[in-house]
Amino acid sequence: MARESAVSALPREVQDQLNRQLIDQNFTGYEDFETWLRNLGYEISKSSIHRYGQKIERRMAAIRASTEAAKFITEAAGDDQDARSEAVIALVQSEMFDSIIAIQEAGDEDDEKLSAAERIGLMSAAAKNIATLTRASIAQKEFKTKVLAKVSEDAFKAAISGATAEGLTPEQAARVGEAVARRIQIYLPDNGR
Repeated sequence: MARESAVSALPREVQDQLNRQLIDQNFTGYEDFETWLRNLGYEISKSSIHRYGQKIERRMAAIRASTEAAKFITEAAGDDQDARSEAVIALVQSEMFDSIIAIQEAGDEDDEKLSAAERIGLMSAAAKNIATLTRASIAQKEFKTKVLAKVSEDAFKAAISGATAEGLTPEQAARVGEAVARRIQIYLPDNGR
């Protein structure tokens, strides 16, 4: 197991206060944080505080990006074809990829060394999560395909009904319905265009 960082070992209230100050000072002034902690009785190097601050800053950036993406998706996309689920799966897949890279790179810093067994354990857990995501992605694509087929079928039936109401023969109405369904397929997403 990776060694716990010195900052993570701080009492919860001190760590919370440090987190607030890191955010308030836009992740700058690490010498001041070192001094502040020393005055509280905790000897933690500026470098350790900086590494901790970078992790918090990366997490905040990821949360900010995900929140912005979710807002954009909500504003820009209707959900007839479950576009939000697709976007969420894509975001999680992206996060999983970043996590795998982080696992591979763990050990570059002295306080984050992982043994081979720990890496295998983490990669195994990641692989299981990726399998779950892949199943969710496949199910989402199957759902989308069904929705698109239903839209095309409904357009076909509506065209035949309208053409029949206008006095066309059943054969003529069927040709109109097929033409409308083909036209609908052209403009539906994921049709290869």
